Amino acid sequence: MVSGFALAMAVRELHAGGIIAYPTEGVFGIGCLPSRPDAVERVLELKARDRAKGLILIASNESQVEGWADIDSGLALAGTDARPVTWIVPAGRLSYPALTGGRTTIAIRITTHPVAGRLARLAGEPLVSTSANLSGRAPVRNRFVLRRHFGEKLDAIVPGSIGPAHGPSEIRDLATGRVLRPS
Repeated sequence: MVSGFALAMAVRELHAGGIIAYPTEGVFGIGCLPSRPDAVERVLELKARDRAKGLILIASNESQVEGWADIDSGLALAGTDARPVTWIVPAGRLSYPALTGGRTTIAIRITTHPVAGRLARLAGEPLVSTSANLSGRAPVRNRFVLRRHFGEKLDAIVPGSIGPAHGPSEIRDLATGRVLRPS
């Protein structure tokens, strides 16, 4: 169990425009608050990520993505710990090109990971979430590798273990149901 103090410190860093790493369902994630475009830019630079790819927002529940995504409430968007699903949905009024990759859609996931979910809940908004790796390289699943690759470049690393999934989440298009990236 991750201490409330560790989570509170991470949330403080997020609200100050920081970038943090945290465990998710299958990999360590790197993220920030989407309401901090300056931090989003730092995430893109840190990962050397192509802006056209966009980013994922993770949330503790569907209501947390209101404004960021334009979806009907009551949709069953959650996956499971072993099979997390990220959904491509219409972007909401709060979304902007660094998040969407310049598209009219945005990627969201209702996280089932207890630490990531608590972080989003305590932060009061979804988290930008991208796998902890340089673009094109394997995602980090080990805390020691995470510290070696990104330690000094992060404002906080939240303790905890990744979930049982075997890598990044599956990505599906909500409108078509088509799998864009298998899990």
